[in-house]
This record gives sequence, structure tokens and C-alpha cells, in this order.
Amino acid sequence: MKDKKKGHNTKVSTSGGVLSPSKLLLSHLICGIGLASSFWLAINVYSINLIDNPAETLRLVWLIEVPVVILIYSLFRKDKNQSSYLKAVARGLLGLPIGAIINALGAIALGAPIGTHYFQRTLNWSLLMSAFTFVPAACVYGSSWVDWQHTFVHTKLIGIIDYMICLPAHGAVIGAWFGAWPMPLDWERTWQEWPICVTYGAILGYLVGMLGSICFAVFRVSHQHRKGD
Repeated sequence: MKDKKKGHNTKVSTSGGVLSPSKLLLSHLICGIGLASSFWLAINVYSINLIDNPAETLRLVWLIEVPVVILIYSLFRKDKNQSSYLKAVARGLLGLPIGAIINALGAIALGAPIGTHYFQRTLNWSLLMSAFTFVPAACVYGSSWVDWQHTFVHTKLIGIIDYMICLPAHGAVIGAWFGAWPMPLDWERTWQEWPICVTYGAILGYLVGMLGSICFAVFRVSHQHRKGD
């Protein structure tokens, strides 16, 4: 009975992806450094910022963040026996424009402005949001619709990798939604324009989601250890 129980625990861990909290922390840290370095380069090297140059700044941020996200998350692909690292990278690259389209349509449906003046802003914002939400799942899950459903539809998170993907993605979307609240107010401030405050909200939510996934991972591992003892 003891051996059977032990085998069941191992199976659950494998199906959720073998990933320790320390590796999760390191992965999130690298993605966070990529995000911070992109803003540092924008301000100190290219002399642009999100408020005065939203389209140019967003373009630089996603161009730096996307490769970091793809290279990191491709390491944790669930189908390692059937899929190579390069294939996971290719899935992330393919998922980037798909996720951008979904994010753009969602933003427009919720009231984001349309027109030639906002096209570059919406395009680059959507690509950054895709890096936060769609690309990590594309790298890890590939075309496994079951995993996509468990993570984003039913929110049934089995392993640490699922927390690693789900919480930052949900955090970015929720943060973007809250960030949009000041836009219709008649304060007439530059940072109220699309998608400046929405971007700040998405980044904050993304970082909070990262922190949350680390906390959940640590709690899950400690709980399993106590249950095993």
C-alpha cells in the first residue's frame, strides 16, 4: 500500500511537470530582469519612455522580453519525449502573433480605441501581452488542448509549471483591466492615453502573478513534504 501511494504521488508530480521552487524563482527572475533591462535601455540608451513614446517603447520591450520568455519556458515543455527544445521555441514564435491577435481583439471589444493613430500602439501592446499570456503556454503545452483547458478555462492547476504559466498570465490580464480604469476620466493627463496606464497595470499584475506562483510553489512543496512525512 505504501509503495502504491508513493507511485501515485510520483505520477502526479510528473504530470504537472518536474520543476522545483528554486528553478521557478530563477526563471521568473530572468524574465523580470529582461523586462527591467528593456525599460532601462529605452530610457538610458534610446531616450524614450512609455508616456512620451508609447509605441516605440513597447516595441523595444517586447523585442527584448519575447526571446527571454521563449528560451526560458521552452526548457519546461511537457512533451520532452516527443518534442525537441527547438520545436518548443518554434511553438513560442508561432504563438506570439496568435496571442497578439487574441489580446488585440479582446482590448478592442472592451473599448480600446481604433484607427491609424493607435495602430502601432495596439500592435506593440498586444505583442507584449502575448509574451505575458500566450507564448509561455505555447512553449510548454504546444497543441495539447487538455492542458490549455485545465490552465485557462477550468483553472485546474496540477503542478508547479501550471502555476508558473497561469498566475502571471491572469495577473497581466487583470492588471491591464484595472489599469484601464483611469482612461475615461477627464483629468487630461498624458499617461491616461491608450495603452500607457493599461501597460503599467499589466506589468504590475504580471509581476504580482510571478510572486504568487512562487508562493504557491513553495506552499505546495512544503505541503507535500508534510503529507509524505
